[in-house]
Amino acid sequence: MTETSWGALRDLLVDRYDELRARLARRLRSADLANDILQETWLRLARGGSAGVLRSPEAYLFRMALNVAANERESQKRRLAYSEVDPLMKFEDDELDPERFAAARSEIGALAQALDELPPRRRAIFMMARIDGLPHREIGERTGLSVRMVDRELRKALAHCGQRLDRKVVRIFGPRELEE
Repeated sequence: MTETSWGALRDLLVDRYDELRARLARRLRSADLANDILQETWLRLARGGSAGVLRSPEAYLFRMALNVAANERESQKRRLAYSEVDPLMKFEDDELDPERFAAARSEIGALAQALDELPPRRRAIFMMARIDGLPHREIGERTGLSVRMVDRELRKALAHCGQRLDRKVVRIFGPRELEE
């Protein structure tokens, strides 16, 4: 037995193409799919190198084509069918409603204005907690404040923003007077 190169397997694929296609078409139950799989197998063999020592290069080639078919089947499972895409497209159209877009833009502007009205330290604490997602302990370390003081400043910032946006502010850590 000698080492088999990818080139030798490519030559074998060309020599036995009709026979391999017929076997593969029977196995996959589709002549078109068999053609596609053999083409993909050819492309994989074009990479060069050596397959090592093979007892039966034809069986190896057929197994390689079956593996390509299995990979293709798995890839198809991950793709959405048209019937699954259509509702998603309609959902996106809903999200792009101009009225909702304008309302959201207005709300973002009001929030930005409310944040500008906060004292600098309170605004920084709000940004670290809500935008950066930092834990209160880390905010305290960065600002030199206790965790309790960070909580208090954050509650005040939330209350201010809630008032400006005309929203009820309810937080697990929030003060009782905010929970109406």
